[in-house]
Amino acid sequence: MTGPAPQDLLGRGTAVTSRELILSRIRAAVASAPDVEITRAHRAPSGAAGAEAGVAELFAERVADYRAVVHVVGEDGVARAIAAALTRWGIIRPVVPDGLPPEWTPEESIIDDPPLSAAELDAARGVVTGCAVGIAETGTIVLDAGPGQGRRALTLVPDHHLCVVRAGQIVAGVPEAVGRLDPARPLTWISGPSATSDIELNRVEGVHGPRALEVVIVL
Repeated sequence: MTGPAPQDLLGRGTAVTSRELILSRIRAAVASAPDVEITRAHRAPSGAAGAEAGVAELFAERVADYRAVVHVVGEDGVARAIAAALTRWGIIRPVVPDGLPPEWTPEESIIDDPPLSAAELDAARGVVTGCAVGIAETGTIVLDAGPGQGRRALTLVPDHHLCVVRAGQIVAGVPEAVGRLDPARPLTWISGPSATSDIELNRVEGVHGPRALEVVIVL
């Protein structure tokens, strides 16, 4: 690496680390550079007729691409969809967060108040939550620990996660989702069940989150 000697940048005889030396050289190189205005021109959501209806349809398609189970129901079908999913999973008492609408809350549920331990969450096996935002373009669900969503551990420890998404919470793309979210809140971005693969591309699910994700979209 060529450039001014360390003592020329930080003072003669001063002992410097490699990091300090590199940062000093960067500061010296850009000291006379003019300020640059960074413009951000994110794509805006389409206002075309029918675009809003197509967003929920695209979201359902993309979520299913991640091997999640998707149901599209009316408001009166949410409770039945939740009950059917829990029956398939063999879960009698799922965990639910504080603030979940009463009509979505199974009769024999476990409220996370006071907060359950990791062992108790694991033993419950399943959780039912709402969400903050759904992103159609990527099939992503975002939780921000708001009412009906609970703390982050609630959707990471149990093996099954059932998430209810209202059509009004679904946006077209990531820029619009970011505009709706508060960056100061603890955001969890979920794109399908937790999964990873090794060097031989053998897929393993449930390594760092739920093994199964079921999504109920309410139109």
